[in-house]
Amino acid sequence: MNFRIEAKDEKTKARAGVVTTDHGEIETPIFMPVGTAGTVKSVHQRELEEDIKAQIILGNTYHLFLRPGLDIIEKAGGLHKFNNWNKPILTDSGGYQVYSLSNTRKIKEEGVTFKSHINGARHFFSPEIAVDIQRTIGADIIMAFDECTPYPCDYSYAKRSMEMTHRWLKRCTDHFDAGEGKYGYSQTFFPIVQGSTYKDLRKQSAETIASFEREGNAIGGLSVGEPAEEMYEMTELVCDILPKDKPRYLMGVGTPDNILEGIALGVDMFDCVMPTRNARHGTIFTREGIMNLKNAKWKDDFSPLDENGTSYVDSFYSKAYVRHLFAAKESLGMQIASVHNLAFYLWLVGEAREQIKAGTFGDWKNKMVPKLKTRL
Repeated sequence: MNFRIEAKDEKTKARAGVVTTDHGEIETPIFMPVGTAGTVKSVHQRELEEDIKAQIILGNTYHLFLRPGLDIIEKAGGLHKFNNWNKPILTDSGGYQVYSLSNTRKIKEEGVTFKSHINGARHFFSPEIAVDIQRTIGADIIMAFDECTPYPCDYSYAKRSMEMTHRWLKRCTDHFDAGEGKYGYSQTFFPIVQGSTYKDLRKQSAETIASFEREGNAIGGLSVGEPAEEMYEMTELVCDILPKDKPRYLMGVGTPDNILEGIALGVDMFDCVMPTRNARHGTIFTREGIMNLKNAKWKDDFSPLDENGTSYVDSFYSKAYVRHLFAAKESLGMQIASVHNLAFYLWLVGEAREQIKAGTFGDWKNKMVPKLKTRL
């Protein structure tokens, strides 16, 4: 993997760059749609590529391991061939699912024992196993196995967890570097900064992660319930420490305004389930604000779904029609809203990139953020 910076904003720490992988280039800043079980929910791959213009998607190690299982993915020739997505894929390591399964898992130095949410079967992930699973899935970018601490989290637990995450990282990198990919293309490995919302822990973790000198780095353990200002404070602190010539990935973030603020702090890559999850509940994001399509006010509004939208669904369907689909519990409503939201997120980071290159990002961001938070 290679990363080059093409432009920097003078008023903020934002930068525009290009990540090059064997499955293609990724123009940053970038938003990565989440494809938990090998699919971005409610969206065809053709729509992802042609209409949404996604450049990279995520796969979820925990979910793909359980279903369809590694044997099926390996027989298919990897996830790219299994789901017919020919652009880059990033996989998380399963660490976040370990965090979310707090009632059914046990964490030890060796790794994590957990129960499947599908059938209750017991499984074990170690740092080495997490790397091997991601190798088999066929990710272009593989994430370190870590523990994501909850919020709030007391200092002593956050410190112990961070130190274990660092020990796991050493095991991950040793195992990754000793192995090879299965499918004839190169794979790369990103460590993850932890430390909850404690400045000294975040600083220590960022310095430790940077010392591994990998091709890119991630910031984890944020957007788990902490106030936005704390998230921004931790993000800025970490970005100032992580290498400037390598991509920075803020995991699980977030709302459109979160993303613009993250870009301003020096983040290059984002992912979040929010655009598709909120879409399935009738909420869409626009450059003028947030719209709840289930509200009665849209019942007889026959104007386009989004006059300023970039997706074909924005001009093809009216607000009234899409509202009707949700009222009638028709799955097409969820599909239309998902396509719209993902296209909007990709437009947002693409426009941010153009503003950075033009030297106008800071002023544009300050005008956009209040509008993005507005409830329409």
